[in-house]
Amino acid sequence: SVSRTSPNLDFVPACLPPDPVEVEELQRFVSNSKRLFVMTGAGISTESGIPDYRSEGVGLYARTDRRPIQHAEFVRSASARQRYWARNFVGWPQFSSHQPNRAHLVLRDWEKVGKLHWLVTQNVDALHTKAGSQRITELHGCTHRVFCLACGDQISRSELQEHFEALNPTWKAEAFGVAPDGDVFLTDEQVRNFQVPACRKCNGILKPDVTFFGDTVSREKVDFVHQRLAESDSMLVAGSSMQVYSGYRFALAAQEKQLPIAILNIGPTRLDHFASLKLNSRCGELLPLIV
Repeated sequence: SVSRTSPNLDFVPACLPPDPVEVEELQRFVSNSKRLFVMTGAGISTESGIPDYRSEGVGLYARTDRRPIQHAEFVRSASARQRYWARNFVGWPQFSSHQPNRAHLVLRDWEKVGKLHWLVTQNVDALHTKAGSQRITELHGCTHRVFCLACGDQISRSELQEHFEALNPTWKAEAFGVAPDGDVFLTDEQVRNFQVPACRKCNGILKPDVTFFGDTVSREKVDFVHQRLAESDSMLVAGSSMQVYSGYRFALAAQEKQLPIAILNIGPTRLDHFASLKLNSRCGELLPLIV
């Protein structure tokens, strides 16, 4: 079953409708796969209204000079954390309300019928989990969880929102545009008086359970994903240019194992030169056509 709600195309690059020949080629690819390994990126969530970083004309990098926070800056600087959490606090109600689109639901259905062996997402938006996917690794974590850098205690992001509200009862800020990871654009003046809670157990620094730029994915998680890939017979990349090495390494491993690789992404990717199949279509438009 797939949603009948209309896709949000505000952050989706322009592209032609799926070519019937390409639909047939992807159908053949999926039909020949018995244990399909799927990797998704920000391009699968743009139709849910979440912008990405790199899409031509509509991605964050194309629209603004804004760049995501670096891991070292977050850990080192209290003012950087204050700025991050103030923006995140304002953006959270909207970001957390985004819903899966047809592409997320199709991949869930492929898992249910045993076609999809494992799903690895580079996204931190929880949309695959909301869709019902269970055989899944969130490579870069998830914004819906928060943990303490000192003691490791975890709380949900929605619970933290309540702490923010209690600490900042009169603080208000109007947002100027939303960014891919749920924060918004605020001025330094708006951020200045925002209060950030510490860990309830040890008073340590709270951080979203997300791999920020400049940080690395844990060796345990990388090894686990390599094991799932080793059990698979083909790889589908959906909605990713694969510019980030933490995801690209698995495509290199698939190439080394001589697995067939199909790419569904609007615009060029880092894998185009060695993929078996490259399709320039919207994930939410093409994937539902595959039986």
